[in-house]
Amino acid sequence: MFDLSELERACAIVGQAVPATPAHAWPLLAERLGTQVLVKHENHTPIGAFKVRGGLVYLDRLRRARPNTPGIISATRGNHGQSLAFAAARHGIPAVIYVPRGNSVEKNRAMKAFGAELVEHGEDFQAAAEEAQRRAQFTGLHMVPSFHPDLVLGVATYALELFRSAPDLDILYVPIGQGSGISGCIMARDLLGLKTEIVGVQSTEAPSYALSFAAGKIVTTETANTLADGMATRIPDPDAFALIRKGASRIVQVTDDEVAAAIRAYWTDTHNLAEGAGAAALAAALQEKTRLSGKRVGLVLSGGNIDFDLFRRWIGTDAPAMA
Repeated sequence: MFDLSELERACAIVGQAVPATPAHAWPLLAERLGTQVLVKHENHTPIGAFKVRGGLVYLDRLRRARPNTPGIISATRGNHGQSLAFAAARHGIPAVIYVPRGNSVEKNRAMKAFGAELVEHGEDFQAAAEEAQRRAQFTGLHMVPSFHPDLVLGVATYALELFRSAPDLDILYVPIGQGSGISGCIMARDLLGLKTEIVGVQSTEAPSYALSFAAGKIVTTETANTLADGMATRIPDPDAFALIRKGASRIVQVTDDEVAAAIRAYWTDTHNLAEGAGAAALAAALQEKTRLSGKRVGLVLSGGNIDFDLFRRWIGTDAPAMA
């Protein structure tokens, strides 16, 4: 997909807009997991999520290859759209973003604030993506997919930052939505020649990649009804699946209740806000706590864009007490 020199050049592109994000070892999280743990804070980017990196690299390549592109169009549950809106604004071109009806109100507001035209369509991401593709065909706008080598190249820059600062990680937990994040981690690990075990994380309510991984072939689901919208994927991308199948050791499924507990743990132990997908890695590590003793564990906190009402529901006074 790309080599190390290309990844380093992508780091330079991303670095013009996004400083390297921190990786912190939080002692209370270490106590909770019973082992060493390092959190890569992709919630600390200008859009509050790792996706910003992919948009910056994709738009940079697009503008150099096709300088007269009239605008871009894509579909999202939120962070991909924010990334494209952020990057498009930097390049001075329009961005049209499709989202499903009932999408995160606050992610919708953020996309509009970054300058995107927002269109609500369909009941889930897949329906929104199909409609965006149809509109692209008759408007001349460039359709940006949810998974693409340039998007993977961009988001792999966070993995390069992490692995160069912590090359001795034994295991890294990474949430899976469309697959760019974990694919970038696999690519960066392999290019650096490291032995870190990479474990994907999906929701029990949207387990298409987990089912595909177990079956050895693409498996789709009829629904993706998780509240962790960044993992609400029904149809795996074939290229992402091929890379994940080859480079990940397994995929752990977590419930929405486990995600909620992980959000609360991040808040109480680190005072960091995590969205559902952002907390999924911690949820998986907590589920697998007994197998982590003596290992140095990495967690990707992929984003912090959670609607206030959902945050209050998951962390508020009515939430179950935590151990």
